[in-house]
Amino acid sequence: MALVRATRHRTPVAASGSHGINGLITLVIAATSASLGCVGIAEGGPEGSAPERFLGVTDRGIWPDLDERVQLGLPAGVTAERTTATVDARRGLLILEVDGWPTKPYPLGGPTVLEVGATRLALRPGDRAELAPLLGGDRVRAAPAPADRDRDGIPDPLDVLIGAKKTVLNADAYTEGYVSLRYPMGDVPRTMGVCTDVIVRALRNAGIDLQAELQRDIARRRRAYPMVKRGDPNIDHRRVRTLLPWFTRHLDARSPRVDDPADPLRPGDIVLFDTFPSRSGPDHIGIVSDHRGDSGLPLVINNWTDGTVTAEMDLLGWVPVTHRFRVPPRR
Repeated sequence: MALVRATRHRTPVAASGSHGINGLITLVIAATSASLGCVGIAEGGPEGSAPERFLGVTDRGIWPDLDERVQLGLPAGVTAERTTATVDARRGLLILEVDGWPTKPYPLGGPTVLEVGATRLALRPGDRAELAPLLGGDRVRAAPAPADRDRDGIPDPLDVLIGAKKTVLNADAYTEGYVSLRYPMGDVPRTMGVCTDVIVRALRNAGIDLQAELQRDIARRRRAYPMVKRGDPNIDHRRVRTLLPWFTRHLDARSPRVDDPADPLRPGDIVLFDTFPSRSGPDHIGIVSDHRGDSGLPLVINNWTDGTVTAEMDLLGWVPVTHRFRVPPRR
């Protein structure tokens, strides 16, 4: 059974402070450093330390075997004026926001200290070197993530991005076909997938079971799903057009323009494409990456078609976008 579309004939380009905060973070330094076996906390850290190879945070999501390979990049040219940070001392996490958007998580409890006003952050050397030019004392606050369905301290949109990055590392081969799945929390074998499976897995990394959410919505609001004769938890969430009503009802709809200065693309956004203009409507789907391609636009994490694997591809400059959605950063 063809899940999404016929084989495409074009090949995309693959891309390669306050006293209260200080007290909370001091607890994180002491407790987490002890658990890491650190002999002591070094004041400051070597300038120009090598970047850390992976995020190093606890992600309650898919495929924990890939956690030590996932890393995120910051926007090119980012400056301190554009950044803020949220510290969740209980979970030992710092979330860096760029232009108000959760952009990257950092683990607390490392062997070096970054002083930001009255706040002392215990960080890994590479993280300290990355954050030192970006944080000011009046831009760090103590608070848990405002939207965190799986309660790992990582905001939902950032969890979606991390899940999508895991699908790239997993590199499942594009494989169409009807597969019987368990319910709920069903998934095809991780060696295979289609474009919609990237979305299913990325949302699941944020604690959203799209398979179950869609079946519940179909049962409650059948008229919103005219393409579904009878709900089927094995296939409905793996079809682009069946997902569209759910996205419209449950996610934030954003501008489909890829160059809208009033509503810029954010890493973790879900984008729907029309790859066959002669057949109007979305037939492909992916997630905006934290990296940019040769076009100057963000890459898209997706599984393109027969013969490909899940990868970051430079699509936004030449494949028409029909819709864009975002998992809300706040409830």
